[in-house]
Amino acid sequence: MAEETKFQSFLNQNKLNPKRLLAVSHKLETLRKEDRNLKLERLRNKKAEGGEKKEVAKPRSGRPVTERALDSAMKGGEISGPTKQRILRAVNYLLEQKKKDKVDLKALF
Repeated sequence: MAEETKFQSFLNQNKLNPKRLLAVSHKLETLRKEDRNLKLERLRNKKAEGGEKKEVAKPRSGRPVTERALDSAMKGGEISGPTKQRILRAVNYLLEQKKKDKVDLKALF
């Protein structure tokens, strides 16, 4: 068997299921009505030149972690920064449900 990666050992140590991680990521990242409204507001602010530009909160990405990206993370392959952040959000959500402390990116990758 190949050497266990830092991410894979973290999942095993905290007894986190990768399939559950995919489901949670989908739940967290899916666009909702308020996210679409935020995107529309940002677009309107961009078009309004010269006038007051108010800061609008950042919407969800709408892109959950894919099975391919998770497999790549488990095997120690290269994954992008935004994908790492999505994985981190999903892991922290699951840890929060288990009443454990949140972790940072360096603990996973």
